[in-house]
Amino acid sequence: MSWSEDIMRRDEQLFWGLLGLRLISADASRVELGLTAGTSHLNAMGIVHGGVLSSMMDQAMGMLVGAVKGRLGVTTHLNVNFLSPMRVGELVAAAFPLHETHRTMTLRSEVRDGAGTLGCISTATFRLPK
Repeated sequence: MSWSEDIMRRDEQLFWGLLGLRLISADASRVELGLTAGTSHLNAMGIVHGGVLSSMMDQAMGMLVGAVKGRLGVTTHLNVNFLSPMRVGELVAAAFPLHETHRTMTLRSEVRDGAGTLGCISTATFRLPK
């Protein structure tokens, strides 16, 4: 069983499962996660809640850290910019590496809807445990 399959199996009972995330693809250069956004993912304005989008990107970047480093890290900094409202339907979060050291990794991520509209972008730094 790969590291990503093990994480997903364990996390089905945790936040990953609560959100309804699914792995689309993962390697050391890119991770893609999918989510079928439903009414439970919306805010009072009828668009996907920013916390859902932020969580998708944080999770995708965290999984990429695992793919590159072979172990999980902890988010120490997360910066998010919301660009377009996302609605009910298919969403994809993609994560890409930017910089790494022995103890940290900095990444970028984005969420797009099924039509390819860019909803938000983020960068994050993850610290690896000793």
